[in-house]
Amino acid sequence: MKKLFSSYIRNFTGLSREIWLLSLVTFINRAGAMVIPFLSLYLVSDKGFSLPQVGWIMSAYGLGSLAGTYVGGRLTDNIGFYRVIVLSLFLGGLGFIGIQFLDTFYSVCLGIFVVIFLADSYRPAIFVACDAYSKPENVTRSIALIRLAINLGFSIGPVLGGLIIARINYNALFWIDGLTCMIAAGLLYFVLKPKKVSKDEPKEVIVKEGVPPYRNFAYMLFFVIMVANGIMFIQYFSVMPLYYKDVHFLSEDLIGALLFINGAVIVLVEMPLVGWLERIQISRAIATFWGIVFLALSFIVLNLSSWTGVLIIGMLLMTLGEMIGSPFSNALALSMAPKGRKGSYMGVYSMSFSLSHIIGHNSGMNLVNSFGFENTWYVMFYVLIGVAVMALFLYQYLKKSPNFTSY
Repeated sequence: MKKLFSSYIRNFTGLSREIWLLSLVTFINRAGAMVIPFLSLYLVSDKGFSLPQVGWIMSAYGLGSLAGTYVGGRLTDNIGFYRVIVLSLFLGGLGFIGIQFLDTFYSVCLGIFVVIFLADSYRPAIFVACDAYSKPENVTRSIALIRLAINLGFSIGPVLGGLIIARINYNALFWIDGLTCMIAAGLLYFVLKPKKVSKDEPKEVIVKEGVPPYRNFAYMLFFVIMVANGIMFIQYFSVMPLYYKDVHFLSEDLIGALLFINGAVIVLVEMPLVGWLERIQISRAIATFWGIVFLALSFIVLNLSSWTGVLIIGMLLMTLGEMIGSPFSNALALSMAPKGRKGSYMGVYSMSFSLSHIIGHNSGMNLVNSFGFENTWYVMFYVLIGVAVMALFLYQYLKKSPNFTSY
């Protein structure tokens, strides 16, 4: 066991002090983002909105994410990642505190859009910061540490959120969420200084090869696969908590504990699992396929039994799919990007998840409202099987490429 622990820890040695600080700030931010898993429950039970209305509000969430990611990336190029991160955390914190005071449908839609716009401008900036504070050979491991901090925060956040709702109320959740974001901004401002780059430093001339992502058939097929997969995946953070409460009668603290399983398993298992899959040289496209298959199974298993324990099985299947699919689909996106176009390719890849939020929450809520939870899980399963077939087609298409070994 000691040898296994030492091997796990060795993956994160040699990273800079700044990366560890960014990871700490990210952990505080993500652990504090405990509102998100309970947002649909809050909108239904506390604000009294209908499921279709909640679907539209969550679509506003997706639009805010899409716009925030795009603007955050542009601002990062213009004013630097440091300012973007600090402003995103501080203003986003104020926004989360203010959301609780909105009552009408249209004001909540606008409020959610603005808050998530501010919060998600953080995403492109944090990964640019990873590149700035890392040696070239450590960039991948630095990103892995940030991802670990995100998942550790997301695993603890729902547990704390569920306890806060059960012991106090929903309003306390918004105050704590907002204040933790502002604390993270203050920590970053006072502890981490922006990296200064010499103006005399020669700039590398970038030669663009290949075609833009929108003209790359294989990449756009991959984009469609990611959007469809994302639409199903995000049901676990909007529709699924309602299923837990309305069908299995779980309280908010138990729902938080169930969501904790996802983050905890990722923190403990993902790095060793990915390392093993890389050692057996699994194709990135095939790993993406298996990620989709396990997500599909996580939905269909819910219809096999009324036993509450099946919820844990479903959560574990979804988590396994995420651990396999997410890192390898990210690596596949990078490997498909030609030299000089990685920024635009990864921008399109990031947009797939934002589009999933725009479409997914709304469609999921309306499906449940019209056909019930059981039929919705059947729809999710069959759609994902179709997406998995598309992933196999993509694999066969990429096999014809001279660069197939990198896919």
